Amino acid sequence: MALQCVVVALALTLLGSSPRECAPQQGPGTDEDGFDLENYDLTGETDWENMDLNSYGDSFDYNDVNQEIEVGTVAPAAPATPPHATEPSEYEEGGALPPRPTTPPPPVTLDFRGPGLFGPETGLGMPTCLLCVCIGGSVYCDDIDMEQIPPLPKDTTHFYGRFNRIRHVKNTDFVNLNKLKRIDLTGNQISGMDEDVFLPLPQLEDLLLADNNLHILPALPATMRLIDFRSNHLTSAGVQQEAFKDISQLEFLYLSNNKLDYIPTPLPESLRVLHLQNNNIQSLSEDTFCNRHNRSYVRRLLEDIRLDGNPLHLRWWGRAYTCLPRLPIGGF
Repeated sequence: MALQCVVVALALTLLGSSPRECAPQQGPGTDEDGFDLENYDLTGETDWENMDLNSYGDSFDYNDVNQEIEVGTVAPAAPATPPHATEPSEYEEGGALPPRPTTPPPPVTLDFRGPGLFGPETGLGMPTCLLCVCIGGSVYCDDIDMEQIPPLPKDTTHFYGRFNRIRHVKNTDFVNLNKLKRIDLTGNQISGMDEDVFLPLPQLEDLLLADNNLHILPALPATMRLIDFRSNHLTSAGVQQEAFKDISQLEFLYLSNNKLDYIPTPLPESLRVLHLQNNNIQSLSEDTFCNRHNRSYVRRLLEDIRLDGNPLHLRWWGRAYTCLPRLPIGGF
């Protein structure tokens, strides 16, 4: 306060006012011994050049001044020093801390050799349901560059392994998968498979192997509902005789873009869709779709037949489709 008064007095002197306005007021709680009022020069000129500013306020008790100070900006308090972590008791008495390891600890590895939470081990460093996506009974392994079918959980009902690099299907790929209903391996490089690879699957209904390199149609279980072998290299020699006769629930048969020379007969009565476009089919017979021994026979379910893209003129084979509710699509 005394220093502030000196500065104010200096300013007032320069402005022509009296410095007495800054003299501290006497009152209760004021230490009179801290001021020499008898020798205090109120009229004389002050020697500002030789004034010792450090001597002002040395004996003044600032705690006794009852004056409210307005603070515009308060500096933030210094952050408290965080307490040091307590070391183990064996180092409390001046013992040296052990040196820090220079090499990182080995990575944590998980053992998924058994079925485990994420399915069986794939042999590729992770279980099936981490390599693929498992939702309920469906396993999605699409477009992950895998070259073989991974071991599937036993509760798998639908398996999707589309757009990969699988070349061969083994007998062990679907062993004990008694709930499997759908297999979709579209867009791979499959050129062969073990014999009877699909026959042991008691509930298989949909098999999609389009856009592969197959020359032979494998034996299929009688439970099939949809068969899709589009865009392969199937020949009539690679399809067993009466291959579809006992598949009594078959509804959709897709064999387009292959190298078939004739339609594989007999076709089951349940069939609704037959796509054979872009093959090498050159002839039909009266028994291909109809029954030559029963002129009144009508095949009501088979409504979608495609024969376009074959070297076949349908007008020459009129008796082959008189029993159909709709004419086949193809060249007349």
